[in-house]
Amino acid sequence: MKSSKINNLNGIKKIHFVGIGGSGMFPLAQILKQSGFEVTGSDVYESDTLEKVKKLGIKVNLSQEKENVSDQDLVVFSAAIKETNPEICAAKEKNIPIIERSVMLGIIFNKYKNSVGIAGTHGKTTTTSMITTVLLDAGKSPTAVIGGMLPKLGSNAAAGNSDIIVAEACEYVDSFLCLNPRISVITNVDADHLDYFKTFENVKKSFNKFANQTSDLVVLNGDDRGALDSTKNIKAKKVTFGLNDNCDYCAKNIKFNEKQFPTFDIYKNGKKIAEISLSVPGNHNIYDSLAAFIVCEYLGVLPEDIASSLKNFSGAHRRFEILANTGGITVIDDFAHHPAELKTTLLAASKMGFKKVWAIFQPHTYSRTAMFLDDFAKALSIPEKAIISEILPVRETNTYGVHSEDLVKKIPGAVYIPTFEEITDYVIKNASSGDLIITMGGGNIYKCADEITKKLKEKNN
Repeated sequence: MKSSKINNLNGIKKIHFVGIGGSGMFPLAQILKQSGFEVTGSDVYESDTLEKVKKLGIKVNLSQEKENVSDQDLVVFSAAIKETNPEICAAKEKNIPIIERSVMLGIIFNKYKNSVGIAGTHGKTTTTSMITTVLLDAGKSPTAVIGGMLPKLGSNAAAGNSDIIVAEACEYVDSFLCLNPRISVITNVDADHLDYFKTFENVKKSFNKFANQTSDLVVLNGDDRGALDSTKNIKAKKVTFGLNDNCDYCAKNIKFNEKQFPTFDIYKNGKKIAEISLSVPGNHNIYDSLAAFIVCEYLGVLPEDIASSLKNFSGAHRRFEILANTGGITVIDDFAHHPAELKTTLLAASKMGFKKVWAIFQPHTYSRTAMFLDDFAKALSIPEKAIISEILPVRETNTYGVHSEDLVKKIPGAVYIPTFEEITDYVIKNASSGDLIITMGGGNIYKCADEITKKLKEKNN
């Protein structure tokens, strides 16, 4: 579905969101509402996010009908909305402009002098959350659009009063090409979303376009081949970060405590400028914090203030989020849904001293499962026990002929248990004190984590 040609919000007062309860829609609705626009919306089911929408004083219809669109000046839709949606049809009949959410994000983005777009196959949400946290702690009052809830905000959005906006820039269907940042971050570039991009080369070409739409500064992972390949021949200044001495900002003298929380020194062009201690585990968070450090320093935050804020950062929602420790069993939920993310997260978990690590994985889309079957199998062979649920189709039909059982066959000792209810019963029966249970996936596997947590607490009370 094509968006109308809208470049700004001049003359627009009333805006309607179709699917306002979506995690990508809510931040935009919140920012626009708090900026003085009259916002309405609709969705087809209740959710925690929808409750937050209502608390903002936004009128929400829990159905999608033609009558919901009447005198609005603009209608915003998400990628999940079909052209046959009655509200979209009503907008077309009334000649009300319709735009996709990424276009709206681009319009909002352009209103800010200091715009920061965080792109990358992995680590976008954590990096965006770190940058937002540091800027908030420094009194910079940023506007923020985050892919997951930031506990500090109790939301995945902030409507600040400064000239700074920080937002995730998602590459899927080239959404991030609606943004023209002053500063961009490229955490890494990996083969993903191949249902759309088809080849890794096309992924890199898309990231190159994004980097070329950045006016001032591109902050990129100097240890990542994909990021380096994607930023050749760009106009903006490049600054690299990583563990390699060739990077402009380099993490050295890295140490991990028993929780796998790292401490390290940051060297800028060979000179030590900061000491960092993180309260989130794993090597990947070193990279994310380096990117955050560079952006925040560029925006005028002192190194010692960045270090202090990063030390207090405890993570974003569904990013190695500890849900419970009951009866000696720890339950963690994580958004990892690409083999590289699973590998990174499970390697960190395996070093944390648990008796046994249980990985409960919900495959996310048939295309990703089929294309990366062997890579998923390698990553899920790291823990002592792997449980695979039914594949979450999202927007696809199974033209690939792939099934969860195909993945299970490649993982020693793995089991296929299709439903969350069955998985919960199996885990409650077989897990014991000293174990770590980690649910993983980009879909609704968090519901399984919540149910396991609930049943464990009932068992141990």
